[in-house]
Amino acid sequence: MAEIPLCIGDCEIHWLSGGDFRLDGGAMFGPVPKTIWQNKFPVAVDNTLSLCNDPLLIRTPSLNILVDSGLGNKLTPKQQSVFATTEWILLSQLAHLGISRQDIDLVILTHCDFDHAGGVVMLGEDGREEVTFPDAIHMVQEREWQDVASPCRRAQESYWPINFNELKSNGRIQLVHGGRELCPEVRVRHTGGHTRGHQLVEISSQGETAVHLGDLFPTHAHANPLWVMAYDNFPLEVIACKQRYFAEYRQRDAWFTFYHDPLVRACKLGDKEMITDRWPRL
Repeated sequence: MAEIPLCIGDCEIHWLSGGDFRLDGGAMFGPVPKTIWQNKFPVAVDNTLSLCNDPLLIRTPSLNILVDSGLGNKLTPKQQSVFATTEWILLSQLAHLGISRQDIDLVILTHCDFDHAGGVVMLGEDGREEVTFPDAIHMVQEREWQDVASPCRRAQESYWPINFNELKSNGRIQLVHGGRELCPEVRVRHTGGHTRGHQLVEISSQGETAVHLGDLFPTHAHANPLWVMAYDNFPLEVIACKQRYFAEYRQRDAWFTFYHDPLVRACKLGDKEMITDRWPRL
């Protein structure tokens, strides 16, 4: 059953399947006790959570924009056994929408962890690595790209060179410093927090707004600003960012969209970060 896109003025937001995985519940909710968070999010007996990695396709009047890219098709058998529970079928879903690889104009990477950047380079039919969206400009924050080029020990575990080697030689990377309008309806803003170069994506059209906070707001259960992940490199920054952006976009009655949430595609927030509306995942 095809999902109905979320319409923001003249823009449509579609979610594509970038491959599901399971992660430890304790890592996803950091300092929050399990006795509290398990009431807000389903957990398996082994304490793992089923999460998706679903890129957003934003169709504006002039551009096809992809936000993040899923796990991709390059995982080794060992990595598949550790991470992947479903296949990366992003290209076939694009084809169902009448969009080819060459039709993607921009790819925005909120950050470069493997679960977000794994699909920017794919294995082709001949088994060789190739840029998945060869005609797209790939938008990355300058600070994030610096950490890809020279990762710290922690980043080495998540910034996999195989996801970027072909992209570097392709030359279709555009580095952003801070904020930038990409088209009249879409802009990016540097946030930091989860990673040093993490960025958000704002979609505004005809007086309506949606914002994608990436891993600052990974699931609807993280609506409390104090609920951060063990995966966050700078958790105090995440808390400050969530407080600031929740207040700003709540005033604009914005939809907050999700990448990892298997239950909710988007939500609206009311006072005290209470969820007032949901766009469910079918």
